[in-house]
Amino acid sequence: MVLARTRGNAAKWLKRILIALAGVVAIAAALSFFISLDDYIPQIEAELADRLKEPVSIKGVRFTALPLPHVTITAITVGKADDIQLGKVRMTPDLFSLLNSTRVIRSIEIDSLLLTQKGIDRIAAWARPDAAQLPRQPLQVRLERIRLKDARIRFAKATFGPFDARVSLDSNGELADASITTEDGRLKVLVKPGPSNYLVDVTAKSWTLPVPPMLVFDELTAKGAVTLNDANLSEFRAKLYGGTASGRANISWQRGLRLSGTLDVSQMEMQKIAAMLSLGHVSGKLSARPVFSTSAPTADQLMNALRLETPFTVQNGVLYGIDIQTAATNLIKQGTAGGETRFEELTGHVVLERGTYRVTQFKIASGALAAAGDVNIAPTKELSGRINAQVKALGMSTGVPLNVAGTVDAPLLYPTAGTVAGAAVGTLMLGPGLGTSVGAKIGGWAEDLFGKQEEKKPGR
Repeated sequence: MVLARTRGNAAKWLKRILIALAGVVAIAAALSFFISLDDYIPQIEAELADRLKEPVSIKGVRFTALPLPHVTITAITVGKADDIQLGKVRMTPDLFSLLNSTRVIRSIEIDSLLLTQKGIDRIAAWARPDAAQLPRQPLQVRLERIRLKDARIRFAKATFGPFDARVSLDSNGELADASITTEDGRLKVLVKPGPSNYLVDVTAKSWTLPVPPMLVFDELTAKGAVTLNDANLSEFRAKLYGGTASGRANISWQRGLRLSGTLDVSQMEMQKIAAMLSLGHVSGKLSARPVFSTSAPTADQLMNALRLETPFTVQNGVLYGIDIQTAATNLIKQGTAGGETRFEELTGHVVLERGTYRVTQFKIASGALAAAGDVNIAPTKELSGRINAQVKALGMSTGVPLNVAGTVDAPLLYPTAGTVAGAAVGTLMLGPGLGTSVGAKIGGWAEDLFGKQEEKKPGR
């Protein structure tokens, strides 16, 4: 009986303890909705502003006990122009670590992060303390995990995201691994520590580059190394616009953005690439080996500062808006516009610098037609240059010099003054057809013999 009574008392005490614990949990859960730390906001803002050397604004701070004790901070902005915005930050500490010299934060979860280019520059600067002035000290606070949800990076005319990110840190506060995934799943980036840097692995499908030129990749893989200052992609492979591209690239974001690299492009559809690069309307399969570099304060300005140089070949295509054969045979003084020129092969060498394209060693071959010369495309899309068209007429081949004018959207070909004069004399002496062709050829010879002079475009 004594044993039974003892068991009964123990059961009652256990029941009372459980009821008491349940009451404590219930009270904690209820109080967590009412415990506001907003009175500390001015002090927190001032401390952060002093450390970051930037104005900081916080809307609210609240403590919650369940399911794990954590603090939620809402509506954080950093910078005079709100270059860093965080919709909500949830911080979960390890309560037992509060008794130790090093406090542990189990996780920081950030919802609705928005960064501008200036915000990225500020974060990069904060991540590079001066080792001479700030000697390494034992960690007072150790963070284990960071999670971003619905994050965006906003450039002047483009936005990367929304994307999610996860970062795990080791006991020394160093990166253990990290991942970035766009919400649509089209782009994935994995980062792991390497011997002296971080290793990055990028995969993408049906993904659009967020800054100009906004290339659309059917498939993309890239591998390389990353530091706090730059990324060196030693292996780059992509499928896009019906062709392939492979090569390497280096990206640096210290004091602005720098990009350089080399590519091997094969059998890429030229029509979309030409329109994207303001090269006019031309179709065919493009092969090239470009070497490129660019440097700008922000990502959206990289295209304007791009320098690119490459030999190129375009096979089985069409030059739209221009008919070289008609321009070389009709010799209309006011110029010839419209039509199209089909070709089996178009080759040359192009240099893009400061928005200007210089196309040299330009050669086009198509049956009875052949042409060669140099063409320039100004940043305003205006065309200039000269080509020599080889056409066949009445069993003979004639070289006809033609000036290039107009714009990439409305190109214009017109004969040189010497060609027109020679054609007119030949027509009078030998009649149309043969006389015109011989005269045009003689006119071209005369210009080559006595030197070419810059001619005004028709109508000027």
